[in-house]
Amino acid sequence: MAYYGIRRRVFISHYKGDNKEVDGFIDYFGNQEKVFTPFVLGANDNDDFINSTNTDYVMGQIRKKYLQDTTVTIVLIGSCTHSRRYVDWEIKSSLTQGQTLPNGLIGVLLPSQGNSAHLPPRFRANWEKEHVDCYTRYRSYPSDATQLGKWIDDAYDARTSRARFIRNSQDMMKYNAKCKVCNKTH
Repeated sequence: MAYYGIRRRVFISHYKGDNKEVDGFIDYFGNQEKVFTPFVLGANDNDDFINSTNTDYVMGQIRKKYLQDTTVTIVLIGSCTHSRRYVDWEIKSSLTQGQTLPNGLIGVLLPSQGNSAHLPPRFRANWEKEHVDCYTRYRSYPSDATQLGKWIDDAYDARTSRARFIRNSQDMMKYNAKCKVCNKTH
């Protein structure tokens, strides 16, 4: 049975090491249940992955190619997502305010993480455990399409109702950090 709420255009930010779970999330909630229309950077070998060390260029390309027509960003959080520079850059681009509204932002734990994981630093700066005076929300894996649809709608509404809480001035990650779980830099 397909989801019958508003189908928003959603950018999926993730660590490519979690592709199996990410693909499952996109296939089930995006393609089968039709909760959202997915836009993904580097999701498969056919994607035109942005391979550059010029951060301004990468930020512009992320905004132009992947975020421009989306209104919500879902960060799918696995064990090493917090250490990935591209995830940081995608979150920064999602939170950018100015000529357009920022994207709504949700963190969703992948099933392999249970109920907790290390959050990407920029995401963590925009989240508060009690969901008071913060921009984003962090959730365990959704139990069904309706639940995820409500989370996406909340993030969409946050673009205007909670934008004043966005914290996005910290420096961008220049390199991948050491993963706090496996103690390696991938």
